Amino acid sequence: MRKFTQIKEEAFEGNKLLPKYNLVLFTWGNVSVADHNQGVFAIKPSGVPYEKLDVEDMVVVDFDGKIIEGNLRPSSDTPTHAVLYKHWKDVNSIVHTHSTYATAWAQSLLDIPIFGTTHADHTISDIPCAPPMSDDMIEGDYEYQTGFQILNILKEKKISHKEMEMVLVGSHAPFTWGKTAEKAVYNSAVLENIAKMAYLTRQLNSSSPRLKEALIHKHYERKHGANAYYGQEKKK
Repeated sequence: MRKFTQIKEEAFEGNKLLPKYNLVLFTWGNVSVADHNQGVFAIKPSGVPYEKLDVEDMVVVDFDGKIIEGNLRPSSDTPTHAVLYKHWKDVNSIVHTHSTYATAWAQSLLDIPIFGTTHADHTISDIPCAPPMSDDMIEGDYEYQTGFQILNILKEKKISHKEMEMVLVGSHAPFTWGKTAEKAVYNSAVLENIAKMAYLTRQLNSSSPRLKEALIHKHYERKHGANAYYGQEKKK
């Protein structure tokens, strides 16, 4: 149906960006795009290689994961996306990858410390890693519970999803989100590079200190604060 064209096209373009930015291998990731007014989102079909994707392959599901439009099976991570969209009305796109360095931190069950200004340009907090879920959750609706892993770690850390648009799921891999697919994929690329730099920092100096608070806030505020001055002013 034509009423889903926009989210299907945006989801398609977002998924095509994952291999472009070296965030996926084979079919290890997905991008979804939501329309909160219609209560649906478009997501990559399960197991289809990115180079073989077409706009019409995108599967449209509601926020309970029920297929509304599409002939293919949606990503196995669809229930995770659905949980997050239900709770975050201002998030329009979610990305899941198994990018190497971010996944390595997730498998190590470690938050990514804020070591440098590149990290601080995007958030003032360490990137949180949610602990592995309990056995009963794993044996139940696994992908559905993954959504609550993400919600719970942000609640535990007292971090808003508006301030932190990326997270690691312990023993699993990263998830990111944003107002658009382009921004959500951007956040995945940022997370992967922050994870790589943090790993190398630890290798060079295992006692590397956390970035000074003054530098954290200076770099974050110059891009995101009330008096931000990074980039070009938008024309009124």
